[in-house]
Amino acid sequence: MEKNNRSTLKYIIHTVLQFLPLIFILCLGAYLRLYKIDAYMTFLGDEGRDVLIVKRMIVDHKWTLLGPTASVGGFFMGPIYYYFMLPFLWIWKLNPVGPAVMVALIGIMTIYIVYRTGYTMFGKTEGLGAAFLYALSPLVIAYSRSSWNPNIVPFFSTLLLYLCFRIVTNEKWQYLFWVGLILGIGIQLHYTFLFLFFASGLWLLIHGHENKHIRWYGAAFIGFILGFSPFLAFEIRHGFTNTRSILLFVFAGKDTGFTFVHFFGNIFSVLFHLFGRSILRIPDAGVLVNFGVFKRTAWISGSYILTVFSVIMAIVRITNRKIGNVTRVSLKLMLFWIGIILVFFGLYKKPIYDYYFGICFAIPFLLLMSAISSFPLTGKMRSACIIIMISFLALFNWQGRPFIYPPNNQLNQVKTISLAVLDKTNGKPFNFALITGGNSDFAYRYFFELWARSPIVIENNSVDPERKTVTDQLLVVCEYPSCQPLGNSLWEVAGFGRADIAGVWDVSVVKIYKLIHYKEMKTK
Repeated sequence: MEKNNRSTLKYIIHTVLQFLPLIFILCLGAYLRLYKIDAYMTFLGDEGRDVLIVKRMIVDHKWTLLGPTASVGGFFMGPIYYYFMLPFLWIWKLNPVGPAVMVALIGIMTIYIVYRTGYTMFGKTEGLGAAFLYALSPLVIAYSRSSWNPNIVPFFSTLLLYLCFRIVTNEKWQYLFWVGLILGIGIQLHYTFLFLFFASGLWLLIHGHENKHIRWYGAAFIGFILGFSPFLAFEIRHGFTNTRSILLFVFAGKDTGFTFVHFFGNIFSVLFHLFGRSILRIPDAGVLVNFGVFKRTAWISGSYILTVFSVIMAIVRITNRKIGNVTRVSLKLMLFWIGIILVFFGLYKKPIYDYYFGICFAIPFLLLMSAISSFPLTGKMRSACIIIMISFLALFNWQGRPFIYPPNNQLNQVKTISLAVLDKTNGKPFNFALITGGNSDFAYRYFFELWARSPIVIENNSVDPERKTVTDQLLVVCEYPSCQPLGNSLWEVAGFGRADIAGVWDVSVVKIYKLIHYKEMKTK
């Protein structure tokens, strides 16, 4: 009996020690994503719009089948992200921190999927190394600490990559249902997920074109319909207006198309930024130009070396007959995956932002770990080489963690400013305007509505000929350092009519102006 107890204890200790590195990585990732998230999270117009819509779903039961507007193309995304947000906003009692925590938790789950993918493809060391570097990447962390629909794309794209690998190597064609489900969800999160339709679809058709696979493609179709169903209901009711807009944008829009110089320039730029920004935390182009020549050259050279090293080593390993079939399929899948994505980015003529890379965030880390672990060394030298490179990258990226700088406190700032605006209204009806360079007023309007003090929206004269929607006061928040609200062309200001300034206050990082009608001012 005592011998059995000792064996059980040894087994437990062995199991704990076996999973200790992964637990450490997940805890580290959780710390980097959740620490003071309320103080560092982004809360501007887009975030305000999202919580406003979800708040109306929770409180007013105004359900929606339409998501946010895409940044280009003039079409809408699906509503699935709002439904991800809903339970967290409800649990946090309508505090916008809740959805940000949701994104962070999904980011932590993504770290595990990166580990699982690397472990299954290459081995435990490679899986742990990829997950560790992914957990520490400042770029990845930045997109894991705020609520925004593209921020959970890496979870679904990495899971899709893992499933495509398992389907081919383990003949798990029943997983095609989950592939379809992920594609149905992903296309509602960001339009770049369209690239993965082609990447995963072609990969699976190449490896599964026999008659016995047809029924599983049916399962994938059912999964897609299920994942896409919230948006599909809207599209059916409105004649697939967004679907047509998306197809027009992709295949006939002026923002897409092939030009030789632009195509190859985009491909090299995307590769450079994908590896450099995610693994080496190279500054973006706007910041990089401010560095001296030596430092700028070091950044650029390091990024290109890392990119070429990872890709070339993958190609070399594929051609090596000594490697196993699993490793060969893994490398082929990732190169195929990133190759399809590069082709689509090559055809894209608009600016390419970091968050677009969420469809392949995990690949640089997996390819790098595969390259490092394939050094032509043996024994302790190989282990030492892996430890040195991972340690260097980890220490380097640790210096880029987001909270080494003072917090922006955007959420608290918006709340403070909104409260100050209401204080200046003296409890009377008011109109509201925001003068800004690129923000929108939804963040302020969220708190106004939350506190049941929403401003009256000024309607057009054709809708409101008697101007009943124009109140006696217009509160203007100005986010510019210097601001002249009188005579501003903004509709809320112009619609209010001729006015004078009745008061000016400095609140947080903005100025609040109170305007009253010109005649009222003269009468007083």
